[in-house]
Amino acid sequence: MSPRPGAGRPEWAAGLLRWPSALERQIALRYLRGRSVNRLASLSTWIAIGGVMVGVAALIVILGVTNGLRDDLRERILVANPHLRILTYGNSLRMDGWKPALDAARATPGVVAAAPEVLTKSLIINSAEYPAAVDIIGIDPDTARGSVTDLAQHVVKGDLSFRATQDSVDGAIVLGHRLAARLSAFQGDIVSLVSPTAAKVNRALGLQMPKFWRFEVTGIFDTGMYQYDDGFAVMALPTAQRFAGLGEAVTGIQIRLANPWQAPGIGRALEKKLGYPYRAFDWQSQNASLFSALKLEKLAMGLIICLIMIVAAFNIIGTLTMVVAEKTREIGILQAMGLPAPSVGRVFLAQGSIVGLVGTSVGMVLGLGVSLLIDRSGWIRIDPAVYFIDHLPVHVEALDVMVVVVISLAVTVLATIHPSRAAARLTPVEAIRHE
Repeated sequence: MSPRPGAGRPEWAAGLLRWPSALERQIALRYLRGRSVNRLASLSTWIAIGGVMVGVAALIVILGVTNGLRDDLRERILVANPHLRILTYGNSLRMDGWKPALDAARATPGVVAAAPEVLTKSLIINSAEYPAAVDIIGIDPDTARGSVTDLAQHVVKGDLSFRATQDSVDGAIVLGHRLAARLSAFQGDIVSLVSPTAAKVNRALGLQMPKFWRFEVTGIFDTGMYQYDDGFAVMALPTAQRFAGLGEAVTGIQIRLANPWQAPGIGRALEKKLGYPYRAFDWQSQNASLFSALKLEKLAMGLIICLIMIVAAFNIIGTLTMVVAEKTREIGILQAMGLPAPSVGRVFLAQGSIVGLVGTSVGMVLGLGVSLLIDRSGWIRIDPAVYFIDHLPVHVEALDVMVVVVISLAVTVLATIHPSRAAARLTPVEAIRHE
């Protein structure tokens, strides 16, 4: 018994891979329009296009949000945080004889600037004796030229010259704007800090009493990073050295790099160059858990949103299957008139591809538009105490958009294979007899 015409022939499968001809594309468009008098697209076609559109738009926005959180957090972390730190081993973090290490850091390729720093903690008290914990950073007077960090560019009142106007104080200090608001301490006000090391013995009680230092607030900074603005204060390096009881020593060396992403490699090179007891601590290692969580969240959200595209692919399969069932007689007539089986398959392949192309294009435009609107307006506010930033940023990357578009088109084309194969395997006699 001879095989059925069009059944079991390998040429139809290879023929599907060819570009549809003008006639095949015209038939595909005709089938997409349906039988309605006003030539509007059928409901099933609109549902399929809408599924692809929503999936692509949602995936672009979600990836943009994760990219925005990563980029904004990185930028705001690096406002007051150097790209790389040179520290020493030990609990005190005291670095004596640090000048050779500073010279070696400045001579390293890729290093733009380097400077000593003092890091310590204290208790700050306002004029009403309200206390708050504070992280103290001691740096050289900064005019934003050749500086290690960008903190000077985020000082909204005063500057980082640390020039006190009152003679009765021990020095000048610059506060984060949230910390200043909590303390009601603004430019020109006096605050007290408890020295972490120096203490006086009370002769009456025979106990050590903490030493209080008086500082004039000479500036306010606003980095947009909640952690910095709510708990950091900056003072001149010599003042911080005396305040922390370090003498001529420092706690570390700040380093700014031409490329922040090279911090781990340059850090390892400096460790090898300087030897024990020096160690490098880059900004990526310091915030590794945060950026790992953001990377995992981006992957998880991307996979979840991809399910929408899979649902859209099933819609395309259902739509084309219904069209094949509805157009069975027409398919038989076309085959009887000489249209080969591969061409029949390419008709439905073109139909599904058009659905995917339209849905992907509209979804891409919609996703980019929504992302731009959210990012420019900043109208989605978030709690900075939890997320470190006060609004939802959206940064769309070209590579992400390309990947989304390619995946969307691939999924929609793959969804057309089964209906196209079913249409191509129909025989003219069976198709024309179909009721």
